[in-house]
This record gives sequence, C-alpha cells and structure tokens, in this order.
Amino acid sequence: MKPIRTRLRRALVRLVAGAAVGALAGLAVTQAAAPSSAAAGAADSAVTVSGRGEFKDMKFTVGQTTHLTSQAITVSWTGGTPTTFAGTLFNTDFVQIMQCWGDDDGSVPGNPGPPRTQCQYGASPTTDRGNWPGNGQDDTRQVFYSADPANYGQDDRFGAANPNAPAEVPFKSVDGTVITTGTQNNAFFNRNTTNEVDFARTGADGTGREYVEVQTANEAPHLGCGAPVTTGGTTRPRPCWLVIVPQGHLDLDGRPYADHSQVNAGSPVSSSNWMNRIAIPLGFNPVGTNCALGAHERPTLGSELVADAMTSWQSALCPAGRVYGFTQLGEPDTRARLGADGSLGLAFTTRALGADDGATTPPGPTSYAPVALSGAVIGFTVERRPRSDAPDDIRELAGTKVDSIDLTPRLVAKLLTESYRNSPWGAVLGDRAAKGYGWAKGNPAGLASDPEFVALNPEFAHLSVAETPATDTDLITSLGHTDTARALWQWITSDKDARQFLAGVSDDWGMRVNPYYSTNADLNPNGFGFDPAHVDSYPKSDPWCTIPPGTDATVQQCMTDFHPYVESMHSGALHARRADTLWKSSWDGLANPPAFKNPGPQTVGSRFMITVTDAASAARYGLQTAKLRNAADRFVAPSATTLTAAADSASGKGVAEISPATAKAPGAYPLAQLVYAAVRPGTLDAAARKDYAALLTYAAGSGQISGADPGRLPDGYAPLSTELRERTARAADALLHYTGPTSSATPGGGTGDGGTGSVTGGSETIPDGSGGSSGTGTGTGTGTGTGTGTGNGRAADADGAAAGGASARPSAAASFDGGKAVQTTATGTTPDDPGNPLRYAVPVGAALGAVAGAGAPFAGGSRPRHPLRVPLPGGRTLTVVPAITLPERLRRLLP
Repeated sequence: MKPIRTRLRRALVRLVAGAAVGALAGLAVTQAAAPSSAAAGAADSAVTVSGRGEFKDMKFTVGQTTHLTSQAITVSWTGGTPTTFAGTLFNTDFVQIMQCWGDDDGSVPGNPGPPRTQCQYGASPTTDRGNWPGNGQDDTRQVFYSADPANYGQDDRFGAANPNAPAEVPFKSVDGTVITTGTQNNAFFNRNTTNEVDFARTGADGTGREYVEVQTANEAPHLGCGAPVTTGGTTRPRPCWLVIVPQGHLDLDGRPYADHSQVNAGSPVSSSNWMNRIAIPLGFNPVGTNCALGAHERPTLGSELVADAMTSWQSALCPAGRVYGFTQLGEPDTRARLGADGSLGLAFTTRALGADDGATTPPGPTSYAPVALSGAVIGFTVERRPRSDAPDDIRELAGTKVDSIDLTPRLVAKLLTESYRNSPWGAVLGDRAAKGYGWAKGNPAGLASDPEFVALNPEFAHLSVAETPATDTDLITSLGHTDTARALWQWITSDKDARQFLAGVSDDWGMRVNPYYSTNADLNPNGFGFDPAHVDSYPKSDPWCTIPPGTDATVQQCMTDFHPYVESMHSGALHARRADTLWKSSWDGLANPPAFKNPGPQTVGSRFMITVTDAASAARYGLQTAKLRNAADRFVAPSATTLTAAADSASGKGVAEISPATAKAPGAYPLAQLVYAAVRPGTLDAAARKDYAALLTYAAGSGQISGADPGRLPDGYAPLSTELRERTARAADALLHYTGPTSSATPGGGTGDGGTGSVTGGSETIPDGSGGSSGTGTGTGTGTGTGTGTGNGRAADADGAAAGGASARPSAAASFDGGKAVQTTATGTTPDDPGNPLRYAVPVGAALGAVAGAGAPFAGGSRPRHPLRVPLPGGRTLTVVPAITLPERLRRLLP
C-alpha cells in the first residue's frame, strides 16, 4: 500500500503545481497581451431604431449610447424624404434632435421616453433672425392650442387660456425649477450653450448624418446626466435620453404639403409632433470622481495631450485609494517648474528637462516614463454650400459635411500668419488697401478660394464660403507656450515651399506673406525677422485695428478680436463642434454701454470652422481632421496606425522625440508626439514615489487598452508598444527602489531642495527593475546645484534607457472601431458585451498545466522541480512555487 500512497501523493502534487503554473501562465498571457483590444462597452453600444407613422420607413442609428461623457456622438438615418426649403428656411422633411432627462412619460406606447417639458430645446435667436433657417416655431418651444390637435405645432395642453395667441411649452430642470415664459433665452441654456440640433438635413438619397454634442451634469446641470442618484439603496449615474423628432411634409389638413413658398413645420415639442418622437436611452460615466472624500491627492501637471487619458485613468485608480490631481499646463512652463522645484510631483512632457532654449538640466536624477502617444491635428467642421452654377452631383450634397481636406505646410503657414486678404478685416475694401497693407490686395480672400488649396481639394471650386475672420482666414488656436505649437512650426519649417513663403517669396499664384510674419528682416516692419524655428506659441503679430466695415460701431477691433484665442485645444474642438466662432461681430448700439456681442453659432448648412486641437479632443467631439503632407510627400490623416508609424522615427537619448522632418515613413503622421511622465525622485519621499509608481504601472498596463470605458485609453491615442510599456514598468520599479539621497519631504510630495546643496562624495543608484541599474552618478556638486556624473548612463535616467535612448515602436492600429449598429427592442436595450478569447487563458492554462504536471514523469523526470517559474515579457520570470524544504515526515514519503 505504501508505494500506491506514494504515487498518489506525487500525482496530486504534480496536478496542483501544474494547475497553479498553468493558471498563472494564463494570467501572464492576459497581462502581457498587446493592448490592442478595446474593452467591451461603448464600442458596441450603437443602436438602430425605426420611425413610426409617416416615418415608418426611416431608421435612425445612434453611434454610442453608453459610457458617455462630454463628447459628440453620431446620429445617422436612412429611408427619409429629401429636405425641401422655402427660400432659405427649412420647410419639410428634416430632423431635430435634443437631450432630455427623466422617466418614461407614457406618451408613446412601445417607445419609452421622457416628458417633453424636460428636454433642452428652443434656444434660437430672439433677434437678428435674418439669416436663420427657422420660422419662429420649428426652432422654439412656441405652440398654439387646439383641443384636438391634428396639425403640426398645435398642442392640446398648453395655451388653452388664449387659443389665439402663441404659448410656450415649459422647461423643467432636474432640480424642480420650471420656466414657463422666455424659454428661448432662459436661465439654464441659451443658443451658445445648448446642444440641440434644430435642423438636420435629409439628402437626395434619403440619408442624413449629424454629430450631436452630449452634455453631462458639468455642462448642463439642469439635465443632471451622469450625476449620482440613489434608488433602492443603489447609487448610479443618472441616465438621460436622446430624442429625435422627424418633421414631415403634411399640410394642416393632413394632405401632402404643396405650397413651398411658406414654412409649415411647428415646434417639435408640441403634442402633435411629439407623437412622432423617437427616444433612445443614454448611459453616462459617473460625473465627478468616485474618490473617497478627504483622500490624499498626489499632484500631476503638464501636457494637454495626456488630459483625456488621465481623466480616464483616474476613474479606475480612485477605488484603489490612489487619487491624482491634474493641472493642465504648457509643456515648456511645466519643465521650468519641475526643474526648479521637483517636489511639485509628476509632470507630463514631450521633451527632457533642460531641453528648452536657455534652460539647464536640474541637479539630481530625473526619471522619464513614456505614457501616451497622440498628437496635434487640424480639426474642422465644414458644410457644403454649393454655388448656383455647381454641378448636380455637388448640389445634391448641399448642407452635408466635408469629410476630409488636404493641407500642406505652406497652407497652414498662410493661416497662422494671417496672410489671407480678409484676415485683417477691413484692411482691403474693394480696390483700396489701407497704408501698409498693399501686400494683401492680390491675396485670396481666404483658404477656400486659395488656388493652392483648391488644386488639392477640387470640390471647393464649386462651394461658396463667406470668407470672413470667422470662417477660413485663420485657425482657432490656444493661448500659451506648448510643444504642439512647437511641433506645428517645425513641420512648417521642414518644408522648402513654406520656408520660402515665410521669407517673402510669393507662391505660384502670387500670394505673399503678411510682412509682420516674414523671416526676412528687410521685409518685416518690426525690424527683425520672425523666427518660427524657435516659436512654441501662435503669435498674433499684426497690429491692425479698425472699426469693422458695415457697422455703426464707435469702438475699434483688433486682430485678437477678429481671431480670438481659446484657452485650450479642448476648448477649440468644442467651439468648432458648436460652430461658435467667438468673434463678437454684432454691434449693439442700444446696449449700455454700446458693445460688440457674439452673434451665436454659424448658420446650419454653411458652417466653416477650423482649429488646431489634439487628436483626443477631435475624436471626442467628432471633428473631421485634415490630412497633412508628411516628409514622404504623402497626405496622412491622424490615426493609431499613422501615429505609430511616426513614433518609429523617434530619436534622442533618454527622451526620444518625434520630428516632422525625420518621420519619413509613407504612413507617418507628421504631428505625432510621445508624452513622458517625468519625476525627480530625489525631491520626493518614499510615499510619494510609491503613489507615482502605481500611476505609471497602471498607465503601462490596463491604461493602454483602447476603449471608452473608465480606465481605458480614449480614442485619439495609439497604444504604446510592449517595449515602451516595459520601459515605463521599469521606471515605476525604479521609483519604488530608489536609494539615492532624498531631500526632506512632506507627505504631499516633498518640500526639500532636491539636491541643490552639497553632495560631495555621494553616489546615486537607481535600479531599473531588470537586475541592473540605469546609471551611477558620483556627485561632486556645489551649493549651486551643478555637478558631474559618471557611470554607465546619465544619472538623469531612472528607467534603464539612458544610454541608448527610447526605442519607440508602438503597437499596431487602434482597436476601437466606433461600434456596430444593431437593431434594438422597443425598450431600447443594447447588446451584451462580446466575449474576449483571453478570458479563457486562466482556466485553460490551469487545465493544461494540470495535465502537464501529471505527465511530468513521462517527460524525463519523476520529481517536481523547485522553484517553479513562469516566463514574462522582457526576459523576466515570475516565481510561482519557491524552493521548498519539506517537513521530515513528508520527505519520508518521497523516494
């Protein structure tokens, strides 16, 4: 019996050990897999619903319905009747869209939806409606009472007190406040803040598409979407609704509308039109933070390129007790602050400390960890307004959006240098030019009429654009110093044609640069040449000021009035989505005091907005993005694939940078940028280093999985390569095991001098997590903080990549494909999350491991070998079962 018991015990040991090894190997596979698959969720939340009644042949698809934040989503439709117009007014067969809150009102059996009193709609102009495409009812909450409404715009509830006068459908806020009058410009929303779509056109083929900005409780507190609500003891983000109201073509008597000389459609929130409404549930990510109140916060600051990623990562780190604040700051200022005071914490930058002109590398080590790959983009909203002589195929596209444009460095230079004739508004009137502005007379009025642009984008030869300061004569840009601005000017100066244009050489069609931006000192009225190679902002150098032509104004406007800055690239994307130019072009002489006012968003159907923003913000708000000509003479749009191709060209020691001039792969996007987390560990205490290491660990792991779910990598980023993620993991490990001299620090991140005092005779070694160290620096510094380092790498590199620099090879294309439209039930349910094959890695690994363990004797050995290890990426191993010394009574059972 003893031999049988012995064999049974051996088999059991092998089974357990093999299962453990297999399970952990499977877990290692799931953790090491390249993060190119989006988590199930928002990507598969698209829904398609059908209309009813006269709209039964229409199908509406909403591109994303869950995990929403402040962003844009697509609404598209098929099976419609082409929109008709009465002059310039929308007349029949168009679509209206709004966001609402509340529970089902029971008004439409089979399609639950909110009360019409709880929808954000009706904020159209109260004055200056001359160019507005609405009739005063279809874009407002105005209705007329009828006890038996069968006609558009009539209502059986509101206005009964005076059936012959218009009434208003009230608006009820989530806090219970009800507004019954003045709803066009109420205390909660107006035409500059509402996200309603008054008019969406159905094309000649019966299809249409619109980008709709959805708003959270932060942007629209009166809707409360995403705010925490507790029901039955469970707290969840407040859901909301997207409501679509198709307008048709029946007359007041119910027959097809024949007289197209006047507009018939009424308010979509009237009871008659509301019967046709289609409601789709919207699910939001939690608004605010789920971090515990009073939790200690670790500060981070820096590049806007990482802002959306940090917002997402924070939501996943909070439940684990890690709270990180983020202060957006231009990268040059960020480097200056961290270099002067490393106790500020962790900073996001695309360049090393000391890389800026006139800057010096701070004393002590600095760790650089790659965390994000994104870039700057030229985002735009352009709608087709065909000329009267345009071909039929162009005319049929009237009102639809232009999906893509091609831009060269010289074209962007023209926009940034305010060189189009109508950019200095009023400097050229007819055949007369103001003193010093003769150069502008022969220039195109704006980008849309520039022969260079039209040659690349031929359809614009048939389109009409207003070409004012508010459209195509300038780019909306952000204020301040940023690395994205620096990269954009680098891209421009890497092109020979653009350099010559800036120097004063006319282009092939005779256009000349605005001399205030000329690099030729002899041409520049400032007396010195513009130096774009060393510019990291968007200067507005032209001093032109005037009373705008066509107004009775008594106040002048200058170039920063015609072309206002925005506070961030995110803001630029949002204003471009809303078609809000920011130019206060409407003079109000009756105001006290008289002043210029913002006229509101551009008119639907002829919008033209173009801005410099970041890829994440453009994706968030559904902006189209320009294809830019790269160093390989190819026009390339920003995408995960093209960002990755550009990152392959990154070069430089420690902090590899992507240069537009050297990103020569045919598919490389020229404005891609790698973002690094920079930390000066010698200025932080152990607790702060541990917290920052946790952030880096997450950013290099789950934070590189693309998707809209909280904690994932948002659209607009390319996942980092395995090599770069391993480098970040080593940097995190280096922070945890830092053994160099540390200044006196506070739990908040440190307040010491960061090594600016005497360090004579000391040494600093920062392990890189791979069995070695990144460098050993022997300090010989003085009280001024200067010093020299010796060793196998720069002392400033804490991640093992100092000597050779970063090898930037991010993984392949993005995993988030925008979702798949699916048919839903009448209750608006969405499909289950798809399964991921990696979910089987652990159980399958356990089973295979058990089999392998049981079969070990047949593979050349009868005794389990200890320690048992699982190989991990980067040459590392994970010890599963350590070397074990068995108790004497168990060892007696073994042969």
